[in-house]
Amino acid sequence: MSAPVAIVGGGAFGRALATAAARVDRAVINWSRSPREFDHPKITTTSDFAALREAELVFLAVPSPHVPGLCHELGRHLDGGHLVAHVSRGVVGDDLETLTEVVRETTPVRRVGALAGPLVARGLSEGEPGGAIVGTLFPEVADAVRGALGGPSLRIYDTDDVIGVELASAFVSLITLAMGYAKAGGFGPGTLSVLATRGMAEATRVVQARGGSERTTAGLAGFGDLLAAMAEDGRPELALGRALWEGEPLDEAASRLGAYVEGVRIAEQIEHFGTRNQVQTPLAAAMAAVVAGKISQREAAALLMRRPARVE
Repeated sequence: MSAPVAIVGGGAFGRALATAAARVDRAVINWSRSPREFDHPKITTTSDFAALREAELVFLAVPSPHVPGLCHELGRHLDGGHLVAHVSRGVVGDDLETLTEVVRETTPVRRVGALAGPLVARGLSEGEPGGAIVGTLFPEVADAVRGALGGPSLRIYDTDDVIGVELASAFVSLITLAMGYAKAGGFGPGTLSVLATRGMAEATRVVQARGGSERTTAGLAGFGDLLAAMAEDGRPELALGRALWEGEPLDEAASRLGAYVEGVRIAEQIEHFGTRNQVQTPLAAAMAAVVAGKISQREAAALLMRRPARVE
């Protein structure tokens, strides 16, 4: 009998992962500080980290700012026999430390990975056909994720470019925030296309500066995920971008949406990284100024569009 799959996080995405794993007949333990029961016999809930010891694969489905502290607690109950895969579209600090690096620094777990791509909570919960990618240096992590979630409706690929997967995924969160902002401003397909394309070019520069591969930004973790966002897949970054254009205060908009939006912090983090490492990050700089309320809607658009065009 297979070991249960553990999901750390009781939000929409954590619950969707639990539902998806139960759909392929895996026993699931869902950890949350305030557990909510599932209407599924394969899923049990807990607020006790010790209950996760019996799992082999542990998914981290919490916002990036909570990961370091959570891992300090979780590390007292996991060991080198466990596998960890996180699903956050975030990074830690202005050095763009990835969450796989955080897990390895703060827990005894060595075999880690990042699950990314065009995954949203509703699609996972309902079993919509789709795909995802696991960035990991350990093939057993990718195999375990496939065993926990993969099936006829979900194809899971893998790559050893872990940094590329994590930073491409983080950048998509930022670009999606900008897309929601631009859409609310009435900008048309041509403007949105330039925004998306140049945003991914910016992502590629950052990925390469951190040692990742430009190929990864063109795959599921990058352009694949962005295409899903552009198709209005319901992720909160789009809604928050619209709210910012309309002048709603950031805290009020985030509270109304009821979801943590990674792109808000990522804009400033990437801007600072670019400044220190001489990497051009105009989209991050513009969105960081928007989030901070330093520039108006039209000033943000002008800031992006007045950059000189160069060889593509």
